[in-house]
Amino acid sequence: MLEIDDLEFDYGGEPMRFDLDVAAGEVLSLIGPSGAGKSTLLHLVAGFLEPSAGSIRVDGDAIDALPPARRPVTIVFQQHNLFPHLDLFTNVALGIDPSLALDEAQTDAVNAAFARVGLDGLERRRPGEVSGGQRQRAALARVLVRERKVLLLDEAFAALGPAQREELLELVAGLVRERAMAALLVSHQPRDALLVSARCAFIERGRVERLASTRELLDDREHASLRAYLGTR
Repeated sequence: MLEIDDLEFDYGGEPMRFDLDVAAGEVLSLIGPSGAGKSTLLHLVAGFLEPSAGSIRVDGDAIDALPPARRPVTIVFQQHNLFPHLDLFTNVALGIDPSLALDEAQTDAVNAAFARVGLDGLERRRPGEVSGGQRQRAALARVLVRERKVLLLDEAFAALGPAQREELLELVAGLVRERAMAALLVSHQPRDALLVSARCAFIERGRVERLASTRELLDDREHASLRAYLGTR
């Protein structure tokens, strides 16, 4: 489980404060207007930003004092962060060992990750030689080989068409369940939350303004700012 308690951060004079938890095997979706603090929350969990107060725990262990590389966290951005001059196999293998000195078991793990995300036969292609969806599949293969407990997705599939996005979201949900990971998904598409999240959080002005079952939250007609964000009356 990922637990975020009283986590505070000063964003250019705008105070933010987050409280939420994510269970093992759960994809919790974060929705809300641009600038509300969704990506900031992910960056705090990943260790790219330092909070002024509060705690982040994974399976009961505090991680907020750890540097990013030592946290049990992996993140996938809209830009897949693959090295364009390296083939996909090498890009994924870097998730295990930056020196690329892989033993047989580690090489097998990379090949198994390619098979799991549907990239068999494309291991030696470079990122520029495959589609956007295939590049994001490679990013997910790297998630698998890193074997971290927390997965953060920052609009990872926003640039893809609806069919590809849904396919990859379902793949993510399956991986999260299989690995008992805790995942936070930032998306501006309510349909994404309905597809993969039993619960959804509405983030506004650096706060978790509403946390509920996804259907209940998206059907809410009482919360004025949530209605405005969703465009509902």
